[in-house]
Amino acid sequence: MTNRVKCISPIDGSVYAERTLLSESEASAAVHAASAAQKAWAARPLDERIALVQAGVKKVGEMNDQVVEELAWQMGRPVRYGGEFGGFNERASHMAKIAPDALAPIEVEDSDSFNRYIERVPHGVVLVVAPWNYPYMTAINSVAPALISGNAVMLKHASQTLLVGERMAQAFHAVGIPKDVFQNVFLSHDTTSSLIAAKSFGFVNFTGSVGGGQAMERAAAGTFTGVGTELGGKDPGYVMDDADLDAAVETLIDGAMFNSGQCCCGIERIYVVESLFDEFVAKAVKIVSGYKLGNPLDQETTLGPMAHVRFANEVRAQTNEAIAAGAKPLIDPALFPEDDGGAYLMPQILVDVDHSMRVMRDESFGPVVGIMKVKDDAEAIQLMNDSEFGLTASLWTRDVERARQVGSEIETGTVFMNRADYLDPALCWTGCKNTGRGGGLSVIGYHNLTRPKSYHLKKA
Repeated sequence: MTNRVKCISPIDGSVYAERTLLSESEASAAVHAASAAQKAWAARPLDERIALVQAGVKKVGEMNDQVVEELAWQMGRPVRYGGEFGGFNERASHMAKIAPDALAPIEVEDSDSFNRYIERVPHGVVLVVAPWNYPYMTAINSVAPALISGNAVMLKHASQTLLVGERMAQAFHAVGIPKDVFQNVFLSHDTTSSLIAAKSFGFVNFTGSVGGGQAMERAAAGTFTGVGTELGGKDPGYVMDDADLDAAVETLIDGAMFNSGQCCCGIERIYVVESLFDEFVAKAVKIVSGYKLGNPLDQETTLGPMAHVRFANEVRAQTNEAIAAGAKPLIDPALFPEDDGGAYLMPQILVDVDHSMRVMRDESFGPVVGIMKVKDDAEAIQLMNDSEFGLTASLWTRDVERARQVGSEIETGTVFMNRADYLDPALCWTGCKNTGRGGGLSVIGYHNLTRPKSYHLKKA
């Protein structure tokens, strides 16, 4: 078994970065150091912790020119999109803003006889396991509130984005967050599981595959360690008869194809009412046919390679199976000669699809979307719920009450109306079914990263 982890760049298949994994003894020592440093960190005033985290976030922003190019090399996102600092800063800033209220004691009674209240106290050491697709934004979802609430944090990033945790650690340490309080660590799956099983952490937050989430829960079984998971998705869009059609097409297709379709809450299946179906499809094909697939370092590129060849091959397999079963592809391969059979994958729109096809059931996580015609809300609701996943659903209508009613019947974590593929840090980021359980960001994010402690003080 190798003790090295490599990032293979999707740009050219070269080894872009390589790091040494911590041994079990080294990893245990890192946990011990984090635990020892956490109490002093939690004892600092809340406003001091907030200020240090905000300064660390700002420092990451100062690195953005380097970060954008590094992301292109690591996971293929075109440099023209400028990286993730906007969302990274928005999420951290919101969590900093709400921290005093979110973490304030809940006072039940303060009388001559009793003082009764509930505090929010940190878990201790929090393990954050972050994915490669939006590596800065997904990490900060947990890192910022965990540190602000007084936890020490150990960040284990995906092998595809090895440099992200290092950049965050460099920034946070430079502004004065102690090195043992925020650690970027390189751990094997086995070492990670061993640490969890040994009760090394007060809380584990995992974003990734269903299989990865199951492994985390198995490792934590019997330890009473809290585990938050944000796993797979097969997010639907539904275009109703009164929708703003141009806005719906533009937003849903961007939600399906941006980042080469590698978005946690990307649109993976679209249902369109019969009266708008043909026009929606024609407009969608025109948009996608205008994309430029190519090297993400080129400013003209709008669609970069997928992060790894095996991810692209899974999308190819789903697409080819659907076509063999009767689906019709609408995007001409001749428009995308850069599709090399490897990580560079052309986008595709499929019609004549149904739920017997994996492309409409399994997570694709790539630049392919199936579009189905529906008769009414009832049929759309049935199809949207016919999934093992439940992260977001995007509804397109001018009628807010109709959106509320349809939304109330969808098994999902977030209901969007007239938008898609966005994470609002003021709202709880959560899912249901095989998308996992837990909740990030918002006040609820703070509740998950702390535990309640009750005080019942009798004065007389």
